[in-house]
Amino acid sequence: MIALSLAEIAEIVGGQAHDIPDPAARITGPVVIDSREVRDGSLFAAFAGERVDGHDYARRAVEAGATAVLAARPVGVPAIVVDDVQTALGALARAVVERLGTDVVALTGSAGKTSTKDLIAQVLERHAPTVWTPGSLNNEIGLPLTALRATDETRHLVLEMGARGIGHIRYLTTLTPPRIGLVLNVGSAHIGEFGGREQIALAKGEMVESLPTEAEGGVAVLNADDPFVRAMADRTKARVTLFGEADEAAVRAENVHLTETGRPSFRLHTPTGCSDVTLRLYGEHHVSNALAAAAVAHELGMPVEEIATALSEAGSLSRWRMEVTERPDGVTIVNDAYNANPESMRAALRALAAMGRAARARGARTWAVLGKMAELGDASLVEHDAVGRLAVRLNVSKLVAVGDREASWLQLGAYNEGSWGEESVHVSDAQAAVDLLRSELRPGDVVLVKASRSVGLEQVALALLDTEGEVTGR
Repeated sequence: MIALSLAEIAEIVGGQAHDIPDPAARITGPVVIDSREVRDGSLFAAFAGERVDGHDYARRAVEAGATAVLAARPVGVPAIVVDDVQTALGALARAVVERLGTDVVALTGSAGKTSTKDLIAQVLERHAPTVWTPGSLNNEIGLPLTALRATDETRHLVLEMGARGIGHIRYLTTLTPPRIGLVLNVGSAHIGEFGGREQIALAKGEMVESLPTEAEGGVAVLNADDPFVRAMADRTKARVTLFGEADEAAVRAENVHLTETGRPSFRLHTPTGCSDVTLRLYGEHHVSNALAAAAVAHELGMPVEEIATALSEAGSLSRWRMEVTERPDGVTIVNDAYNANPESMRAALRALAAMGRAARARGARTWAVLGKMAELGDASLVEHDAVGRLAVRLNVSKLVAVGDREASWLQLGAYNEGSWGEESVHVSDAQAAVDLLRSELRPGDVVLVKASRSVGLEQVALALLDTEGEVTGR
């Protein structure tokens, strides 16, 4: 982050200096919460977790090069002591962003946040120095840590914001107030926690309510194809720009189709012109993500040709999200196991079906190795049953349902849709799935692996890519 003295930081966060020999000493390295990530000049923020207390690692952090510790109590080394470390970290992030004057782009949605954030980051990076959320660090700790990576050279700060309930996004926007706010969609992710899509829309819409007015430069970028998102136009004082395939979208796609390998291709239209895009990503669902990224880039002044080129060259920056790897024997592993909800599961299955068309022409098969979608509440049985049915309708060759109750619902849905015999199978755990696949995969087969993060199904993909390895467990 920008170099601040310990005295300045103490004033910003309302803290007290303890054991600090030189209040003028500056933080010149990253702000970290893991002592193993400390670099010379770091500020180590000590969080007390359920199993590990960062305060116990304060001395180790200073010995590794940290200038000081942000702590909730004196720790015997240079420290700024505050009432609450999380609150202090947020206050520091806001102060840094305000001093920098960086354009803050924030996005949220039920599905596709991280993939879209990665696209926006890669497009804007061509335009000017850009800092963005690594992976899915989109909560009240990850967001300020990302913001504090910004420097004097940073022009764009791209922040993914997640929500577990009403008020979460509103709080995050107070830490790093966005000028451009993007809402992708309102789906079924976490519906068990929220209690319905209307409540999810209420929470996601806090993004556009936080924006500056149109006169102050505020812009709400909304999905024209999602009625819940489109309705958020009435909840903001910012200027609204729409993206999607609808005719009235300012940034839209025409002639959408998939290449032989399952990559989306389309004609990108913006208010300043048109250009062709063929993504390196897999699955038609990425068209909407790409349009969202294009709309943000357009608002920040990028010409359409540059946007289209950047989109066509962009890849996935985050692991286990439609991560496609072809083995030496021709088997393709699609590791999309970072997380799952009904919308992303359907999108992944459709991508598998598209990728499998060429494989089936060669006599190869498609495999869907699926596990539980978490946090669906009372909708869980219906949603898992529907995914199992969709796999059959898309003519997926083999469904492998992994796990307990929810996996049995996946297989039941497939069975009731007409998948009998060996077309679908229910196995107990990841190792059983690996054993089955190793015994039956043929060259040219395409394997999709997907489930909620808590299932740890990425171990199946990793084991299949390591012919000597086994599932390591969680």
